[in-house]
Amino acid sequence: MISPLAYVAPSAKLGNNVEIKPFAYIDKNVTIGDNCVIMPYASIMEGTTMGSGNKVYQNAVIGAEPQDFHHVPGTRSAVIIGNDNCIRENVVIAGGTDPDTATVIGNGNFLMDKVHICHDAHIHNRCVLGIGVSVAGNCEIFDCSIQSSGAMIQQHVRVGKFSLVQSGCRVQHDVPPYAILGGNPAAYHGVNAVILQHEGLTERILRHIANAYRLVYTGNFSLEDAVIKIGEQIPASIEIDEIVSFIKAAKHGIVRNRKADD
Repeated sequence: MISPLAYVAPSAKLGNNVEIKPFAYIDKNVTIGDNCVIMPYASIMEGTTMGSGNKVYQNAVIGAEPQDFHHVPGTRSAVIIGNDNCIRENVVIAGGTDPDTATVIGNGNFLMDKVHICHDAHIHNRCVLGIGVSVAGNCEIFDCSIQSSGAMIQQHVRVGKFSLVQSGCRVQHDVPPYAILGGNPAAYHGVNAVILQHEGLTERILRHIANAYRLVYTGNFSLEDAVIKIGEQIPASIEIDEIVSFIKAAKHGIVRNRKADD
């Protein structure tokens, strides 16, 4: 159902069973998939492509013009959103800087009130971004990561899968998978064991992850040597391979601080 009080551009493409509430704004060249709900005063701007089952709440702006000095006003800016995302009030998602780039949101994510996602960021699947989280340009947040309220993820940072960034953290380097970060500046606070147990990881694998990070954070090795030690001392598994691959791919380094001993 499309409210007569909403604006929907003639070129916009809407799927089946889409609800557009009063005073919502759907710009030209927008695609919205089946069973989406766009609440009052939400704005879906030009260049946005949205899958099915998404709900966008009041005052959210999807496809905002990038706040990037390299963006040329008037050029195409794209946002690609998957399926089954919950985008709460006052969320802003900026489009890609260049015509051939895009800001990408995967499937099943929960973006809480006042989340701001800048140009060319990539949020993978089943992530939670708490109230007031800021994600700078060109960041990448992998599956099932949680960014707690007020976290700030700075430009080009990668956040590994099943990680937890606690409230108020300012993150300047890559966050390795399965880790908890806390404090300011952000520091390693241990393994995200509760979530990993919920996902079915065994105590044995959790111990291997903890031992791998013990080498990284308390072993007094360089990062390169720590990766070698992990390969020599920690039994191989999908999770350990993920840690090693992530660290090797870190162009700007990973967070190396660790929580001070009590």
